[in-house]
Amino acid sequence: MTFVWRYEDTAGGEKDTGAKPEEFSTQADAETWIGENWKDLLDAGVDQVTLLEDGGVVYGPMSLHPVEH
Repeated sequence: MTFVWRYEDTAGGEKDTGAKPEEFSTQADAETWIGENWKDLLDAGVDQVTLLEDGGVVYGPMSLHPVEH
């Protein structure tokens, strides 16, 4: 099994950051990585992400933008 984050714009279209998305052997590793790197992705123009396992959607899209109160 391979887990990958798909980087997306607000409309759900794929967003190219110029770097190949990292691959993870577990969902936990993928979730830890996004928790540590979401701000860099947001700065690179990624609005939301979807977690894929072997090409199928695990969950998402998940916004990278902070919740406004």
